[in-house]
This record gives sequence, C-alpha cells and structure tokens, in this order.
Amino acid sequence: MKKTTKIAIDPRAIRRQRGLNQQEFWPSIGVTQSGGSRYESGRRMPKPVRELLRIVHVEGIPLSRVRGDDFALIAFLQKSRPAMYRKLKAAALKQQKSRS
Repeated sequence: MKKTTKIAIDPRAIRRQRGLNQQEFWPSIGVTQSGGSRYESGRRMPKPVRELLRIVHVEGIPLSRVRGDDFALIAFLQKSRPAMYRKLKAAALKQQKSRS
C-alpha cells in the first residue's frame, strides 16, 4: 500500500509572503474575508479550498484560467508520469518567470 504525504499549507504565511491583506487574498479563491480569517486561526480548511489556495497563491495560476479538465490532466500526469509532470511544471514556471 502506498503511503501518501499530506503537505501542510499555512494560509496566513502564504498571504503575508505575498504582501496581501485578507480582503485581497481570500476573495481571489472564492472565500469571504471572515471565512479566510477562520482558516488562518486554525479552522480545518476543506480540500477544495486548500487546492484553490495552492493553485492560485502558490502556483500563481489565476482562477479564471483553471478548468475542470485541467485538474484531471494534472492528476493523471502526477500519478502516471511523475517525471514528465515535474519537467513540464519546471518549464512552465521558467516561462512564467521570463515573462515577469
């Protein structure tokens, strides 16, 4: 049986690292400021919210560019072709940095 590793996400640290206040940070993933405040205070964050936070604020992909079939493709690549996934991710990040 394969053991999965759960990566802890600290939303307050991510928000502060980006230099955003709660009203700028949370609505970009569809969460109210008060809901985000509760997550930052330790309330358990549902997996879909964690994933949106990761995609938008860690990976830097605007929510408007995310589609359901993209999630399916990402999950497939991560599981069945991890080396290809890492290579594609590195290339995408390199391209994104060169545009900045």
